[in-house]
Amino acid sequence: MSAARLAGPVVVALGGGHGLAATLSALRLMSDRLTAIVTVADDGGSSGRLRAELGVLPPGDLRMALTALCDDTEWGRTWSDLLQHRFTSAGSLDQHAVGNLLIVALWEQLGDTVAGLDWVGRLLGARGRVLPMAAVPLAIEADVVDFTRSAGVATATRHVVHGQSLVAVTPGHIEQIRLVPADPPACPEAIEAIDGADWIILGPGSWYTSVLPHLLVPELAAALHRTKARRCITLNLSAEEHGETDGMTATEHLEVLHEHAPNLRIDAVIADPAAVEDVGPLVSIAADLGARLLLRQVRTGDGTPRHDPLRLAAAYRDVFDDFLGDVGLRTM
Repeated sequence: MSAARLAGPVVVALGGGHGLAATLSALRLMSDRLTAIVTVADDGGSSGRLRAELGVLPPGDLRMALTALCDDTEWGRTWSDLLQHRFTSAGSLDQHAVGNLLIVALWEQLGDTVAGLDWVGRLLGARGRVLPMAAVPLAIEADVVDFTRSAGVATATRHVVHGQSLVAVTPGHIEQIRLVPADPPACPEAIEAIDGADWIILGPGSWYTSVLPHLLVPELAAALHRTKARRCITLNLSAEEHGETDGMTATEHLEVLHEHAPNLRIDAVIADPAAVEDVGPLVSIAADLGARLLLRQVRTGDGTPRHDPLRLAAAYRDVFDDFLGDVGLRTM
């Protein structure tokens, strides 16, 4: 990327799936200096099949992050659509995404995960870099509590759910998650990016399977705690979502994050007013984390629970500008 294109703050966004893609689609409108750090615990669909067959990192969330960084040009749209294209057949290619196959092929050819992702980014003209959060495939385990009621008496039953695809749809209450292996090696380039960032963005996304796992990789968590960067949490649009966060409020999302990383300082929280049941408790927990709460409409105008890139970009700009007078930003 030429020096002439470099503009905006140095931002690192962490997450996976559609949530991270929404963040990147907004951030690429305001900065070229972007790094996405992506979860690598997916065990379902095309990614899960490639992971099981070839022993590689699951490429699906990495692919989605790369396509979200494409410019809205004919070149960017064409390559983005191609990478997202899925085959439909009666054979073994059914539902494989073209981008997943391309990424894994480059990994095999180059023998280097990060170099392979960088080559795909160059092909797409991606406005930023995409990195895995860990150097090895991970699994997610969750301690889940199911509540049943019989004859007016409530009974709690605890069990363990294995695998990201199952944790994401578990109907019970998740008490805690952990990674397998518990002490995976972090991607060195991801650590370097966090250490050199102006802003760290966590969320939106599946809270237990896309956001919190970053806090459970020891080297990554250490970098997130020591970095001089500001930290911003973007909350989900739906106060209640099916599956892993069913019934959780916006306030409870922050409480869970605090439980998994009690010493992590947060500087800002972005929430859509329509997804907040009671502003008072949310303001309180945000303050406990050290954060300023920014309420902005960031969803699309059609009422669906999807982030609008322009509105979300405007919210990020407001947050970043709010801290311009503070000491420590590398872009000043």
